[in-house]
Amino acid sequence: MSVELSRLLLAVGASLMDLKAGDPHTPIRGLAILDPDDEPGSYRDELVLVIGARGREAARAVRTAGQHGAAAAAVKTSPAGEPDVREAAEDAGIALLTVRPQVRWDQLAAVVREVLDSFAVHDDGEPGPEPTEDLFALAQSVAALTGGAVSIEDTTPRVLAYSRSGDEVDDLRRLSILGWQGPEPYLELLRQWGVYHRLRTSDEVLRIQAHPDLGIRARLAVGIRAGNQHLGSIWVQQGDQPFSEHAESALIGAARLAAVHLLRRRGAPWRSRGELVAGLLDGTASADLVAGQLGLDSSVSAVVAAFAARDTQHDRPTLELHRVELATTVSVHMTSFRHGALVGTVGTRVYAVLPEVRTDRTEPGLLTLARDVVAVLRRRSGLTVQVGVGAPVPSLAEVPASRADADRVLDALARTPETDVATITDRRADVLLGETLKLLEEHPDLRDPAVTALVEHDAAQGTELARSLLAYLDAMGDVRSAAAGLHIHPNTLRHRVRRAAEISGLSLADPRERLCCHLQLLLATRS
Repeated sequence: MSVELSRLLLAVGASLMDLKAGDPHTPIRGLAILDPDDEPGSYRDELVLVIGARGREAARAVRTAGQHGAAAAAVKTSPAGEPDVREAAEDAGIALLTVRPQVRWDQLAAVVREVLDSFAVHDDGEPGPEPTEDLFALAQSVAALTGGAVSIEDTTPRVLAYSRSGDEVDDLRRLSILGWQGPEPYLELLRQWGVYHRLRTSDEVLRIQAHPDLGIRARLAVGIRAGNQHLGSIWVQQGDQPFSEHAESALIGAARLAAVHLLRRRGAPWRSRGELVAGLLDGTASADLVAGQLGLDSSVSAVVAAFAARDTQHDRPTLELHRVELATTVSVHMTSFRHGALVGTVGTRVYAVLPEVRTDRTEPGLLTLARDVVAVLRRRSGLTVQVGVGAPVPSLAEVPASRADADRVLDALARTPETDVATITDRRADVLLGETLKLLEEHPDLRDPAVTALVEHDAAQGTELARSLLAYLDAMGDVRSAAAGLHIHPNTLRHRVRRAAEISGLSLADPRERLCCHLQLLLATRS
């Protein structure tokens, strides 16, 4: 398994350590601890925690770690000693991280191991099962959606994951992260106020008022539950701004996702959820099997929404980070919209299966939610996302048909970047045209050689007869309209159309030949 150093730091958070030197894209495959009094081992591609050393001694340990294959080293050092340690890391060719003085080494080791487990990937570099349900990624997404600082706890309550946070955190959050659980005096107050009882027994979002006398800001909290089983809770501390308008619905969706993750950690049947959803989408998994495993009714209606990020000019780690962020955001929104929503990733696209929908039309609420996802991702990370919504189908067994429609809509939207969200009803003409042109592209023997000759003539002579003829056909023979679109005189267009017919031998008076010519010209201009 490996995780990019930048993603590791994103999950661990700035409250524990910072990157001081080296490549943030460095892959980290494990964790090791180096005490200068111990004999060094093999640290190939590992993050090495250099404990019990300062200054020049720490610099020597960093060089040793690099000589034995380390990818990065973490040290505690004073500002005066930092240049020596940085120089040692640069000489060794490894990344350098500095650790906050108040952080315990055992605490840091625990969180790094947790993150490495959470971001586990297969040896071929592809994401492992359920990357979208990673608790650190989920906490970060919920923080962006609620406008607060998020922590996810188990029933002890031990902090399992948390979002990045700035200077606006209160002492409770700071101590909870550093100590992996809240201070006991405040936990006792929460018990006295009945907060934990309500989290164990209710699905509602609780609002906990600020207590300035205790140095504690206002919070939202929701229990993580699976049926009657209480698994933990999610807490959101308010920052300098009020919570977002949709904070409570985001928390409800996040709690459902967190429940799946925690059940998976316990070895419950949800371990194969991602594979089940992918199998439902492509038809390789029985709808009855998927429904039985995931607690659904296979006879309910459903619709598929497909999400794709159009930003492809990035390296693979960045694209993977964007894909995880897209999947997590879609999951939070869709599970808050519909309790039985399923979200899965196939290739670079993220799919949401919404059960129990109307079969006569697409629900307006789904389209509004899809636009919210687009807006949130554009605002948070600059991602350009488009959404294609398939036709509703009467049962889960027909989900692949809705998914195919959603994919076709996305393919059509790729040619209209100004459109964010569309349904198969909106784009049925574009989809049908696209499928027809694809058929022509795959079967050159079906094409009219007269059109091919016209295109080749333009290429050889530098003319624009094919483009002019296409504009004329698009305008259904309205010369003035077509000429205006080409910014030429109508008589010029009439001349070009006659010239195109002469060179190619096309008979534009025949409606069937005119249609075939129109399709082939459209294909030529898209190639």
